[in-house]
Amino acid sequence: MDGIGGSEAVPAAAGCGCPGRCSPATAADDAALALSGDVAEQEGARLIDEIRALEVEKSALAARQARLTVAFEQLQRRQQADAGIPADRLGAGIGAQIALARGESPAKGNRLLGLAKALVTEMPHTLAAVETGQLNEWRATLLVRETASLSAADRSSVDEELAPDTGTLTGAGDRAVVAAARAAAYRRDPRSVTQRAAHAATERHVSLRPAPDTMCYLTALLPVSAGVAVHAALTRHADSPRSGGDERSCGQIMADDLVEWTTGTPGGITGIEIQLIMTDRTLFQGDSEPARLTGYGVVPAGWARTMARAVEPASSEELSVWVRRLYTAPGTGELVAMDSRARLFPAPLRRFIQARDDTCRTPYCDAPIRHHDHIVPWHNGGTTSLENAAGLCEACNHTKETPGWQAIPWPGPRHTIELRTPTGHTYHSTAPPLPGTSQTERLERAS
Repeated sequence: MDGIGGSEAVPAAAGCGCPGRCSPATAADDAALALSGDVAEQEGARLIDEIRALEVEKSALAARQARLTVAFEQLQRRQQADAGIPADRLGAGIGAQIALARGESPAKGNRLLGLAKALVTEMPHTLAAVETGQLNEWRATLLVRETASLSAADRSSVDEELAPDTGTLTGAGDRAVVAAARAAAYRRDPRSVTQRAAHAATERHVSLRPAPDTMCYLTALLPVSAGVAVHAALTRHADSPRSGGDERSCGQIMADDLVEWTTGTPGGITGIEIQLIMTDRTLFQGDSEPARLTGYGVVPAGWARTMARAVEPASSEELSVWVRRLYTAPGTGELVAMDSRARLFPAPLRRFIQARDDTCRTPYCDAPIRHHDHIVPWHNGGTTSLENAAGLCEACNHTKETPGWQAIPWPGPRHTIELRTPTGHTYHSTAPPLPGTSQTERLERAS
C-alpha cells in the first residue's frame, strides 16, 4: 500500500499485540506483573505511559484507515466508470466492501466511508488531531456528524475554528465536543441547522435489540414533543395503581402498560406470532438444550417451555399454541430441504429460510431479513430451493446485484455461502446453529 498517504506500516513484534513496541519477554513480564497484584509505583507509571502511547497509536491507525478508505473509494469509482456503470450508480457496493474488510455491518461501512471522506477532503485539522492522538476516532465522528448539514466551505471553517492548537477541545468529553460543534455550525448556517432538525422527524423509527437474561430493548426514536408526551402518559397512568397498593414499581407498571396499549393484551402475545425454535426433547421431555427466539437469539430451555405453555394473565385460559415441526439432520443442525419450480419462494419455504438464517446472511450484518434471495439468480438457472436460498436485508440484496459481486452455495455440513467482492476477496457465511446441533459440529464451524 506504499504511496497512499500516511506512513509505512510497522510490523508487529511476536508475542504481543503492540505494533513494534514489545518483545516477547516484555509481554511475558507484563502478564506476570498484571497477575502479581504487587505493582511498584514506577511500574504503574510505565504501564500508564504505555496505555497512553497505545491510545495515540490507535488514533493514528484510524487516520491511516481513513486515508486508505478514500483512496480505495476513488479507485473503485474510476474502475466502475471505465466499466461503463452509469454516473448515478457510481460508488455502489464500496461501503459494503469496506465493511467486510473491517468486520462491520454494511450500514456501518457506509458510515465509515462518509466519515473518511469528510475528514480527508473537508476537515484536515480534525484529521491531523486524530493522527497525533489529540482526538480519537469516535470524537472525530461526532464532529463530522454535527457538521453534516453544512456546505463544504462552512464545514472547513468549523474545522479550523475547533483545530487542536486552539485549545477549544482540550480535555473535552463527548457532550462538550458535540456542543462546541453545534454552536460553531449554527453560527455559520442557522438555516441549514434548523432544516436538519425538521428533517430529523422523518427518521423516526422503532427498533429491537437483545438484552441479557431474556430481556430486550424496545427503542423508539421520536420527535421530542411526541417522546415527552408518551413518557408523561405512561408516568401519569402508573401513579394510580401505585397509590392503590400495586406492588410493582413505577417502571414495571410503565413497561407493562406500554405492552398492553400497543398489543391490546396484557401479556402481549395473543394474535402476535412469535417464532420459538426448539427441539422436541426440550419441549416435551424437559431437556436442557437452549431454544432460539427469532429476532432475539438464544433463550434458556426452561424459559422457552414456559413461553410455549403460557397462560393469559387476564382470563387464565390457555393460549392457542401451534407447534410447527422443523426437523434437522442429526448432528449437523441442517434443516430438511424443500424444492420448488416456482420463481418466488412459497410461504412455507420463506418461513423455513427465516427459521434457518435468523438474520441477514451477509457476514457481520445482523439486520432483519427482508428479502428471500436466490443465491444463484433464477435467470441464471438458480433453483427455488432451500439450498439456493438466503435471507438478506434489503441493502445487502441490492449490493449483491452490483457488478463484480458474486454469491455461490458452498459445500459444508451446514448451509454455507461464499461471497466474492469486486476486488477478488472472499467471505463465507454459515447458517447459525439451531437447537440440537452437536458440539462437535459447532467447533468445526468455528474453525
